[in-house]
Amino acid sequence: MLGCDIQNNRGVFLTSKLSANDIREKKYTEISTLNIIPICVYFTSRNCIPATWLNDRDQYLYPHNIWSSDQDFLTNCLAYTIFSNSNNIKSADGVNHWIPFKEEEVEARDKYESHFLLDFMSGKWQAENNQETVADDLFENTEKPEAHLLVFTPEAIEVFDAARELWRYYHKQENSNPNASFYDIREHFQGRNARGIMNPDSSDAVYTELLDAFKQAYRNLSAQIEPKIYEYGFLLK
Repeated sequence: MLGCDIQNNRGVFLTSKLSANDIREKKYTEISTLNIIPICVYFTSRNCIPATWLNDRDQYLYPHNIWSSDQDFLTNCLAYTIFSNSNNIKSADGVNHWIPFKEEEVEARDKYESHFLLDFMSGKWQAENNQETVADDLFENTEKPEAHLLVFTPEAIEVFDAARELWRYYHKQENSNPNASFYDIREHFQGRNARGIMNPDSSDAVYTELLDAFKQAYRNLSAQIEPKIYEYGFLLK
């Protein structure tokens, strides 16, 4: 949270390992089932539109309230956040809560340490967040709310499908980590240069082909989101 203009978007990312300065200056927000969707909307609005010399001083604004009732926009933002290059979650920094596929879908060699994201997308969070309300409201229906799967747009589904193939290919590798994040998978195949920066490309032809397909799907998703950022007043044209 380094500033509210586009040139400072580099400071908006997900991590499991805060710096001492982040903690001291409280430049972070913890994520739970209670706020994950608004966080993903904020994250996506800050990262979806690339900075150029024309827009890098544009200021983000308080949006119109209608954004929160657009379910396609909300789930698109969730999908965008899960697979963003600014999602810096690493399994080495702690438990990876951002795994979007079931173990059997990607043929992981072991059970995950966390099913947070899977539970959230399956709708289990709805019942959990309403348990206290249901218990306190003695004169209303006290049945536990039924969980509902999140419904994703065709563009988001295309991203999930392409990403699933990347996960599946990674889990075929020797000594693959069942708790690997998308960051971990990219690092595995792309490696790092002498300066410790992740390489933009990989020598693995299969991975490269799968990643190219994913990038195209991700661009399609971004194209669906970008007009809504202006429509809902996060940015002005």
